Amino acid sequence: MKIAFMHYHLKTGGVTTCLKQQVDALENDCDMLVITGEKPEGAFSVDTVHIPQLAYSALYRKPFNPDDVAAAVISAIQTRFNGRADILHVHNPLLAKNIFFLKILKALQKKGITLFLQIHDFAEDGRPQSYFNEDYPADCHYSAVNSRDYQILLKSGLKKEGLHQLSNTVNLPDSQSDSSDEGPYVVYPIRAIRRKNIGEAILLSLFFENDETLVITLPPNSPADIVSYKDWKVFGTDHHLNVEFDTGLKRSFEDIVCSARYLLTTSITEGFGFSFLEPWLFEKLVWGRKLSDICCDFEANGVRLDHMYTELNIPIDWIGSSGFFEKWNRTLQDTCKLFGVQIDKERIQNAYDSITADGTIDFGLLDEDYQKDVILKLLSDKAYLQDLLRLNPFLSEIGKACNEIDIIKKNRSAVVRNYNMSLYRQKLLAAYEAVNAYSVHQRIDKEILLMQFLDLTKFSLLKWGDYGIR
Repeated sequence: MKIAFMHYHLKTGGVTTCLKQQVDALENDCDMLVITGEKPEGAFSVDTVHIPQLAYSALYRKPFNPDDVAAAVISAIQTRFNGRADILHVHNPLLAKNIFFLKILKALQKKGITLFLQIHDFAEDGRPQSYFNEDYPADCHYSAVNSRDYQILLKSGLKKEGLHQLSNTVNLPDSQSDSSDEGPYVVYPIRAIRRKNIGEAILLSLFFENDETLVITLPPNSPADIVSYKDWKVFGTDHHLNVEFDTGLKRSFEDIVCSARYLLTTSITEGFGFSFLEPWLFEKLVWGRKLSDICCDFEANGVRLDHMYTELNIPIDWIGSSGFFEKWNRTLQDTCKLFGVQIDKERIQNAYDSITADGTIDFGLLDEDYQKDVILKLLSDKAYLQDLLRLNPFLSEIGKACNEIDIIKKNRSAVVRNYNMSLYRQKLLAAYEAVNAYSVHQRIDKEILLMQFLDLTKFSLLKWGDYGIR
Protein backbone atom coordinates (compact mmCIF):
# COMPACT_ATOMS: atom_id res chain seq x y z
CA MET A 1 0.00 0.00 0.00
CA LYS A 2 1.26 3.49 -0.87
CA ILE A 3 0.69 6.07 1.87
CA ALA A 4 1.51 9.77 1.80
CA PHE A 5 1.41 11.67 5.09
CA MET A 6 0.94 15.44 5.30
CA HIS A 7 1.35 17.93 8.15
CA TYR A 8 2.16 21.62 8.62
CA HIS A 9 5.56 20.84 10.14
CA LEU A 10 7.70 18.10 11.67
CA LYS A 11 8.75 19.91 14.84
CA THR A 12 9.14 17.98 18.07
CA GLY A 13 5.74 17.49 19.70
CA GLY A 14 2.73 15.23 20.03
CA VAL A 15 1.52 15.22 16.41
CA THR A 16 5.01 14.72 14.98
CA THR A 17 5.59 11.92 17.51
CA CYS A 18 2.38 10.25 16.33
CA LEU A 19 3.35 10.62 12.67
CA LYS A 20 6.78 9.10 13.31
CA GLN A 21 5.18 6.20 15.17
CA GLN A 22 2.89 5.53 12.22
CA VAL A 23 5.86 5.47 9.86
CA ASP A 24 7.68 3.06 12.18
CA ALA A 25 4.61 0.85 12.54
CA LEU A 26 4.17 0.53 8.76
CA GLU A 27 7.81 0.17 7.67
CA ASN A 28 7.33 -3.45 6.56
CA ASP A 29 3.85 -3.01 5.10
CA CYS A 30 3.69 0.25 3.16
CA ASP A 31 5.62 2.43 0.80
CA MET A 32 5.57 5.90 2.38
CA LEU A 33 6.21 9.60 1.82
CA VAL A 34 5.92 12.55 4.22
CA ILE A 35 4.92 15.97 2.84
CA THR A 36 5.50 18.91 5.17
CA GLY A 37 5.40 22.70 5.28
CA GLU A 38 8.67 22.88 7.23
CA LYS A 39 11.76 20.77 6.85
CA PRO A 40 12.23 18.18 9.64
CA GLU A 41 14.44 19.24 12.54
CA GLY A 42 16.31 15.93 12.42
CA ALA A 43 16.65 12.79 10.36
CA PHE A 44 13.44 11.13 9.19
CA SER A 45 13.22 7.45 8.34
CA VAL A 46 11.32 7.93 5.05
CA ASP A 47 11.50 10.40 2.19
CA THR A 48 10.17 13.87 2.95
CA VAL A 49 9.11 16.61 0.56
CA HIS A 50 9.10 20.26 1.66
CA ILE A 51 6.27 22.40 0.28
CA PRO A 52 6.60 25.71 2.19
CA GLN A 53 3.03 26.87 1.40
CA LEU A 54 1.77 24.09 3.74
CA ALA A 55 3.45 25.70 6.76
CA TYR A 56 1.68 27.89 9.30
CA SER A 57 0.42 31.11 7.70
CA ALA A 58 2.46 33.12 10.20
CA LEU A 59 5.63 31.58 8.74
CA TYR A 60 4.78 31.75 5.04
CA ARG A 61 3.35 35.16 4.14
CA LYS A 62 3.74 35.22 0.37
CA PRO A 63 0.47 35.00 -1.63
CA PHE A 64 -0.26 31.72 -3.38
CA ASN A 65 -3.05 29.82 -5.11
CA PRO A 66 -4.31 26.76 -3.15
CA ASP A 67 -4.84 24.93 -6.46
CA ASP A 68 -1.13 25.34 -7.22
CA VAL A 69 -0.20 23.88 -3.82
CA ALA A 70 -2.53 20.94 -4.42
CA ALA A 71 -0.80 20.40 -7.76
CA ALA A 72 2.60 20.45 -5.99
CA VAL A 73 1.37 17.81 -3.52
CA ILE A 74 0.14 15.60 -6.37
CA SER A 75 3.44 16.06 -8.22
CA ALA A 76 5.40 15.01 -5.10
CA ILE A 77 3.23 11.91 -4.74
CA GLN A 78 3.54 10.95 -8.41
CA THR A 79 7.30 11.43 -8.36
CA ARG A 80 7.75 9.31 -5.25
CA PHE A 81 5.37 6.49 -6.16
CA ASN A 82 5.57 6.68 -9.95
CA GLY A 83 1.80 7.17 -9.84
CA ARG A 84 -0.96 7.65 -7.31
CA ALA A 85 -0.91 7.07 -3.56
CA ASP A 86 -3.62 4.87 -2.11
CA ILE A 87 -4.24 7.34 0.74
CA LEU A 88 -3.19 10.85 1.72
CA HIS A 89 -3.16 10.71 5.53
CA VAL A 90 -3.42 14.31 6.81
CA HIS A 91 -2.73 15.23 10.43
CA ASN A 92 -4.67 17.94 12.32
CA PRO A 93 -6.28 19.61 9.29
CA LEU A 94 -9.15 21.33 11.13
CA LEU A 95 -6.99 23.95 12.84
CA ALA A 96 -6.60 27.10 10.75
CA LYS A 97 -2.87 27.29 11.38
CA ASN A 98 -2.69 27.63 7.61
CA ILE A 99 -5.65 29.71 6.48
CA PHE A 100 -5.75 28.05 3.04
CA PHE A 101 -5.39 24.47 4.26
CA LEU A 102 -9.02 23.44 3.75
CA LYS A 103 -9.01 24.90 0.25
CA ILE A 104 -5.88 22.87 -0.52
CA LEU A 105 -7.54 19.69 0.78
CA LYS A 106 -10.71 20.31 -1.22
CA ALA A 107 -8.65 20.94 -4.34
CA LEU A 108 -6.91 17.62 -3.75
CA GLN A 109 -10.28 15.90 -3.42
CA LYS A 110 -11.39 17.32 -6.75
CA LYS A 111 -8.28 15.78 -8.31
CA GLY A 112 -9.33 12.36 -7.01
CA ILE A 113 -7.00 12.13 -4.01
CA THR A 114 -8.32 9.84 -1.25
CA LEU A 115 -8.14 11.78 2.03
CA PHE A 116 -7.89 10.33 5.51
CA LEU A 117 -8.09 13.15 8.07
CA GLN A 118 -6.75 12.44 11.55
CA ILE A 119 -7.97 14.91 14.18
CA HIS A 120 -5.73 15.53 17.18
CA ASP A 121 -7.14 18.93 18.18
CA PHE A 122 -10.26 20.99 17.46
CA ALA A 123 -10.49 24.75 17.12
CA GLU A 124 -13.85 24.35 18.88
CA ASP A 125 -11.95 23.10 21.94
CA GLY A 126 -10.49 26.39 23.13
CA ARG A 127 -8.80 27.66 19.96
CA PRO A 128 -11.19 30.21 18.40
CA GLN A 129 -8.29 32.03 16.70
CA SER A 130 -7.67 28.82 14.71
CA TYR A 131 -11.29 28.39 13.61
CA PHE A 132 -12.22 27.94 9.95
CA ASN A 133 -15.43 29.72 8.97
CA GLU A 134 -15.82 27.45 5.93
CA ASP A 135 -17.18 23.91 6.00
CA TYR A 136 -14.85 21.07 6.83
CA PRO A 137 -14.07 18.54 4.07
CA ALA A 138 -17.01 16.22 3.36
CA ASP A 139 -17.26 12.73 1.91
CA CYS A 140 -13.91 11.51 3.26
CA HIS A 141 -12.84 9.33 6.17
CA TYR A 142 -11.89 10.84 9.54
CA SER A 143 -10.21 9.47 12.64
CA ALA A 144 -10.05 10.53 16.29
CA VAL A 145 -7.41 9.74 18.92
CA ASN A 146 -9.79 9.06 21.82
CA SER A 147 -13.34 7.87 22.48
CA ARG A 148 -14.50 11.34 23.61
CA ASP A 149 -13.67 12.87 20.23
CA TYR A 150 -14.98 9.80 18.40
CA GLN A 151 -18.39 10.17 20.08
CA ILE A 152 -18.44 13.93 19.51
CA LEU A 153 -17.78 13.46 15.80
CA LEU A 154 -20.52 10.84 15.56
CA LYS A 155 -22.97 13.26 17.19
CA SER A 156 -21.80 15.94 14.75
CA GLY A 157 -22.83 13.96 11.68
CA LEU A 158 -20.08 11.50 10.82
CA LYS A 159 -20.95 7.83 10.30
CA LYS A 160 -19.38 4.81 11.93
CA GLU A 161 -18.22 3.42 8.59
CA GLY A 162 -16.41 6.71 7.88
CA LEU A 163 -14.95 7.37 11.33
CA HIS A 164 -12.11 5.52 13.04
CA GLN A 165 -10.49 5.65 16.47
CA LEU A 166 -6.71 5.48 16.38
CA SER A 167 -5.43 5.69 19.94
CA ASN A 168 -1.73 6.48 19.90
CA THR A 169 1.01 4.04 20.76
CA VAL A 170 3.81 4.63 23.26
CA ASN A 171 7.50 3.94 22.82
CA LEU A 172 9.23 1.64 25.27
CA PRO A 173 12.34 3.32 26.69
CA ASP A 174 15.61 1.95 25.35
CA SER A 175 16.76 1.24 28.88
CA GLN A 176 16.09 2.12 32.47
CA SER A 177 18.88 4.70 32.48
CA ASP A 178 20.68 5.27 35.76
CA SER A 179 20.86 9.03 35.89
CA SER A 180 23.90 10.47 37.59
CA ASP A 181 21.70 13.31 38.79
CA GLU A 182 18.99 11.87 41.03
CA GLY A 183 17.27 14.96 42.24
CA PRO A 184 15.31 15.29 44.35
CA TYR A 185 13.11 16.20 41.38
CA VAL A 186 9.43 16.19 40.54
CA VAL A 187 9.24 16.37 36.76
CA TYR A 188 6.49 17.86 34.59
CA PRO A 189 7.69 16.56 31.19
CA ILE A 190 5.90 18.81 28.71
CA ARG A 191 6.24 21.74 26.36
CA ALA A 192 4.78 24.43 28.61
CA ILE A 193 1.86 25.85 26.62
CA ARG A 194 -0.77 27.70 28.64
CA ARG A 195 -3.26 24.86 28.87
CA LYS A 196 -0.63 22.71 30.59
CA ASN A 197 -1.55 24.81 33.63
CA ILE A 198 1.95 25.61 34.89
CA GLY A 199 0.56 27.73 37.74
CA GLU A 200 -1.09 24.69 39.29
CA ALA A 201 2.16 22.71 39.16
CA ILE A 202 3.86 25.62 40.95
CA LEU A 203 1.08 25.71 43.54
CA LEU A 204 1.52 21.98 44.17
CA SER A 205 5.25 22.52 44.68
CA LEU A 206 4.44 24.56 47.78
CA PHE A 207 3.16 21.33 49.34
CA PHE A 208 6.11 19.10 48.41
CA GLU A 209 7.20 17.33 51.59
CA ASN A 210 10.83 16.57 50.79
CA ASP A 211 12.11 19.84 49.38
CA GLU A 212 11.96 18.53 45.81
CA THR A 213 12.61 20.82 42.86
CA LEU A 214 9.78 21.10 40.33
CA VAL A 215 11.28 20.55 36.87
CA ILE A 216 9.43 21.83 33.79
CA THR A 217 11.16 20.45 30.74
CA LEU A 218 10.51 22.52 27.60
CA PRO A 219 9.45 26.05 26.61
CA PRO A 220 6.50 26.61 24.26
CA ASN A 221 6.73 27.70 20.62
CA SER A 222 3.71 29.97 20.03
CA PRO A 223 4.01 33.70 20.86
CA ALA A 224 1.11 33.89 23.37
CA ASP A 225 2.37 30.84 25.22
CA ILE A 226 5.94 32.15 25.26
CA VAL A 227 4.92 35.43 26.94
CA SER A 228 2.97 33.57 29.63
CA TYR A 229 5.84 31.13 30.14
CA LYS A 230 8.46 33.86 30.50
CA ASP A 231 6.30 35.59 33.08
CA TRP A 232 6.09 32.36 35.11
CA LYS A 233 9.89 32.15 35.01
CA VAL A 234 10.17 35.71 36.30
CA PHE A 235 7.55 34.98 38.96
CA GLY A 236 9.49 31.92 40.11
CA THR A 237 12.73 33.88 40.37
CA ASP A 238 11.17 36.90 42.09
CA HIS A 239 9.58 34.73 44.77
CA HIS A 240 12.45 32.27 45.19
CA LEU A 241 10.35 29.27 44.20
CA ASN A 242 11.97 25.87 43.93
CA VAL A 243 11.25 25.52 40.21
CA GLU A 244 13.62 24.75 37.34
CA PHE A 245 12.67 25.62 33.76
CA ASP A 246 13.99 24.52 30.33
CA THR A 247 15.73 21.40 31.65
CA GLY A 248 14.86 19.50 28.47
CA LEU A 249 17.05 21.89 26.47
CA LYS A 250 20.10 20.63 28.39
CA ARG A 251 19.35 16.98 29.14
CA SER A 252 17.67 14.07 27.36
CA PHE A 253 14.04 13.19 28.09
CA GLU A 254 14.95 9.74 29.39
CA ASP A 255 17.66 11.13 31.67
CA ILE A 256 15.28 13.69 33.16
CA VAL A 257 12.48 11.17 33.69
CA CYS A 258 14.80 8.62 35.26
CA SER A 259 16.08 11.26 37.70
CA ALA A 260 12.53 12.05 38.92
CA ARG A 261 10.99 10.84 42.15
CA TYR A 262 7.69 10.92 40.29
CA LEU A 263 6.07 12.64 37.28
CA LEU A 264 3.48 15.39 37.51
CA THR A 265 0.67 16.57 35.25
CA THR A 266 -1.70 19.49 35.83
CA SER A 267 -2.98 19.97 32.28
CA ILE A 268 -6.60 21.12 31.86
CA THR A 269 -6.90 19.86 28.26
CA GLU A 270 -5.30 17.00 26.33
CA GLY A 271 -5.74 15.55 22.88
CA PHE A 272 -4.53 12.04 23.56
CA GLY A 273 -2.77 12.23 26.94
CA PHE A 274 0.71 10.69 26.63
CA SER A 275 1.54 12.07 30.08
CA PHE A 276 -0.87 9.59 31.70
CA LEU A 277 0.85 6.61 30.07
CA GLU A 278 4.55 7.20 29.47
CA PRO A 279 5.76 7.54 33.10
CA TRP A 280 4.73 3.98 33.91
CA LEU A 281 7.07 2.67 31.23
CA PHE A 282 9.96 4.18 33.20
CA GLU A 283 8.54 2.61 36.38
CA LYS A 284 7.62 6.04 37.69
CA LEU A 285 4.41 7.14 39.38
CA VAL A 286 2.39 9.81 37.60
CA TRP A 287 0.48 12.12 39.93
CA GLY A 288 -1.68 15.22 39.54
CA ARG A 289 -4.87 16.29 37.77
CA LYS A 290 -6.86 13.53 36.08
CA LEU A 291 -8.90 14.49 33.02
CA SER A 292 -11.81 12.07 33.26
CA ASP A 293 -12.99 12.40 29.66
CA ILE A 294 -9.51 11.51 28.41
CA CYS A 295 -8.45 9.05 31.09
CA CYS A 296 -11.59 6.90 30.80
CA ASP A 297 -9.97 5.18 27.79
CA PHE A 298 -6.84 4.38 29.79
CA GLU A 299 -8.78 3.19 32.83
CA ALA A 300 -10.94 0.95 30.61
CA ASN A 301 -7.67 -0.66 29.52
CA GLY A 302 -6.57 -1.34 33.08
CA VAL A 303 -4.47 1.73 33.88
CA ARG A 304 -5.24 2.75 37.47
CA LEU A 305 -5.40 6.51 38.03
CA ASP A 306 -7.68 6.71 41.07
CA HIS A 307 -4.89 8.23 43.20
CA MET A 308 -5.15 11.44 41.11
CA TYR A 309 -7.49 14.39 41.69
CA THR A 310 -10.04 15.92 39.30
CA GLU A 311 -10.27 19.47 40.69
CA LEU A 312 -8.38 21.77 43.03
CA ASN A 313 -10.76 24.14 44.77
CA ILE A 314 -9.90 27.55 46.18
CA PRO A 315 -12.20 30.01 48.00
CA ILE A 316 -13.73 32.35 45.45
CA ASP A 317 -13.27 35.31 47.79
CA TRP A 318 -9.49 34.87 47.51
CA ILE A 319 -9.72 36.39 44.02
CA GLY A 320 -12.86 38.52 44.28
CA SER A 321 -16.01 36.97 42.87
CA SER A 322 -17.47 40.05 41.17
CA GLY A 323 -14.28 40.92 39.29
CA PHE A 324 -13.79 37.31 38.28
CA PHE A 325 -17.35 36.97 36.99
CA GLU A 326 -16.96 40.13 34.93
CA LYS A 327 -13.80 38.82 33.28
CA TRP A 328 -15.15 35.28 32.88
CA ASN A 329 -18.39 36.56 31.29
CA ARG A 330 -16.55 38.99 29.01
CA THR A 331 -14.21 36.23 27.81
CA LEU A 332 -17.18 33.95 27.18
CA GLN A 333 -18.98 36.64 25.17
CA ASP A 334 -15.83 37.38 23.15
CA THR A 335 -15.41 33.66 22.45
CA CYS A 336 -18.99 33.35 21.26
CA LYS A 337 -18.50 36.28 18.86
CA LEU A 338 -15.43 34.58 17.36
CA PHE A 339 -17.51 31.47 16.70
CA GLY A 340 -20.60 33.40 15.61
CA VAL A 341 -22.94 32.04 18.32
CA GLN A 342 -25.03 33.48 21.14
CA ILE A 343 -25.75 32.03 24.59
CA ASP A 344 -28.59 33.36 26.71
CA LYS A 345 -27.89 35.11 30.03
CA GLU A 346 -29.78 32.58 32.14
CA ARG A 347 -27.63 29.71 30.90
CA ILE A 348 -24.49 31.74 31.59
CA GLN A 349 -25.60 32.62 35.13
CA ASN A 350 -26.58 29.03 35.89
CA ALA A 351 -23.17 27.81 34.73
CA TYR A 352 -21.36 30.40 36.84
CA ASP A 353 -23.44 29.49 39.90
CA SER A 354 -22.46 25.87 39.30
CA ILE A 355 -18.70 26.48 39.10
CA THR A 356 -18.74 28.69 42.21
CA ALA A 357 -21.05 26.52 44.33
CA ASP A 358 -20.11 26.35 48.02
CA GLY A 359 -18.05 29.51 47.63
CA THR A 360 -15.19 27.79 45.82
CA ILE A 361 -13.85 27.53 42.27
CA ASP A 362 -11.50 25.13 40.54
CA PHE A 363 -7.98 26.58 40.21
CA GLY A 364 -7.85 25.26 36.63
CA LEU A 365 -10.61 27.70 35.60
CA LEU A 366 -8.44 30.70 36.53
CA ASP A 367 -5.98 32.45 34.25
CA GLU A 368 -2.38 33.24 35.13
CA ASP A 369 -3.14 36.56 36.85
CA TYR A 370 -5.63 35.01 39.24
CA GLN A 371 -3.42 31.97 39.76
CA LYS A 372 -0.54 34.22 40.78
CA ASP A 373 -2.81 36.06 43.22
CA VAL A 374 -3.64 32.72 44.87
CA ILE A 375 0.00 31.61 45.03
CA LEU A 376 1.02 34.95 46.56
CA LYS A 377 -1.58 34.46 49.29
CA LEU A 378 -0.18 31.01 50.01
CA LEU A 379 3.33 32.45 50.21
CA SER A 380 2.28 35.32 52.47
CA ASP A 381 0.76 33.33 55.34
CA LYS A 382 0.85 29.64 56.25
CA ALA A 383 -2.76 29.93 57.41
CA TYR A 384 -3.78 30.07 53.73
CA LEU A 385 -1.88 26.83 53.11
CA GLN A 386 -3.86 25.16 55.90
CA ASP A 387 -7.14 26.51 54.52
CA LEU A 388 -6.36 25.09 51.09
CA LEU A 389 -5.34 21.78 52.61
CA ARG A 390 -8.69 21.49 54.37
CA LEU A 391 -10.50 22.10 51.09
CA ASN A 392 -8.25 19.66 49.21
CA PRO A 393 -7.00 16.92 51.56
CA PHE A 394 -5.13 15.20 48.72
CA LEU A 395 -2.52 17.99 48.97
CA SER A 396 -1.10 16.13 51.97
CA GLU A 397 -0.52 13.07 49.74
CA ILE A 398 1.26 14.64 46.78
CA GLY A 399 3.29 12.09 44.88
CA LYS A 400 1.84 9.17 46.80
CA ALA A 401 -0.46 6.26 46.03
CA CYS A 402 -1.60 3.27 48.05
CA ASN A 403 0.33 0.15 47.02
CA GLU A 404 2.53 2.31 44.81
CA ILE A 405 4.92 -0.46 43.76
CA ASP A 406 2.01 -2.69 42.75
CA ILE A 407 0.27 0.15 40.85
CA ILE A 408 3.43 0.96 38.91
CA LYS A 409 3.95 -2.68 37.98
CA LYS A 410 0.34 -3.26 36.90
CA ASN A 411 0.03 0.04 35.07
CA ARG A 412 3.23 -0.57 33.16
CA SER A 413 1.90 -3.96 32.12
CA ALA A 414 -1.45 -2.47 31.04
CA VAL A 415 0.26 0.23 28.95
CA VAL A 416 2.56 -2.26 27.22
CA ARG A 417 -0.34 -4.63 26.56
CA ASN A 418 -2.76 -2.07 25.12
CA TYR A 419 -0.59 0.61 23.52
CA ASN A 420 2.17 -1.39 21.85
CA MET A 421 3.41 -0.97 18.29
CA SER A 422 2.09 -4.34 17.06
CA LEU A 423 -1.49 -3.57 18.09
CA TYR A 424 -1.19 -0.05 16.71
CA ARG A 425 0.00 -1.42 13.35
CA GLN A 426 -3.05 -3.69 13.14
CA LYS A 427 -5.47 -0.85 13.87
CA LEU A 428 -3.78 1.47 11.40
CA LEU A 429 -3.81 -1.07 8.58
CA ALA A 430 -7.45 -1.92 9.32
CA ALA A 431 -8.35 1.76 9.06
CA TYR A 432 -6.52 2.08 5.74
CA GLU A 433 -8.30 -0.97 4.37
CA ALA A 434 -11.65 0.56 5.34
CA VAL A 435 -10.74 3.89 3.74
CA ASN A 436 -9.94 2.11 0.50
CA ALA A 437 -12.95 -0.19 0.66
CA TYR A 438 -15.76 2.26 1.48
CA SER A 439 -16.66 5.54 -0.15
CA VAL A 440 -18.55 7.59 2.43
CA HIS A 441 -21.04 10.43 2.10
CA GLN A 442 -20.88 12.45 5.29
CA ARG A 443 -20.25 15.91 6.64
CA ILE A 444 -19.57 17.54 9.99
CA ASP A 445 -22.27 19.83 11.36
CA LYS A 446 -20.03 22.58 12.75
CA GLU A 447 -22.67 24.08 15.05
CA ILE A 448 -23.30 20.76 16.76
CA LEU A 449 -19.55 20.18 17.02
CA LEU A 450 -19.00 23.55 18.68
CA MET A 451 -21.76 23.02 21.23
CA GLN A 452 -20.22 19.67 22.21
CA PHE A 453 -17.05 21.46 23.28
CA LEU A 454 -18.41 24.76 24.59
CA ASP A 455 -19.30 23.41 28.05
CA LEU A 456 -19.79 26.47 30.27
CA THR A 457 -19.20 24.51 33.47
CA LYS A 458 -15.65 23.86 32.22
CA PHE A 459 -15.05 27.29 30.71
CA SER A 460 -11.52 28.16 31.80
CA LEU A 461 -9.89 31.56 31.36
CA LEU A 462 -6.58 29.74 31.05
CA LYS A 463 -7.90 27.85 28.05
CA TRP A 464 -10.16 30.37 26.37
CA GLY A 465 -8.87 33.78 27.46
CA ASP A 466 -6.18 36.02 26.00
CA TYR A 467 -3.08 36.28 28.14
CA GLY A 468 -2.39 39.49 30.02
CA ILE A 469 -5.86 41.09 29.78
CA ARG A 470 -7.24 41.89 33.23
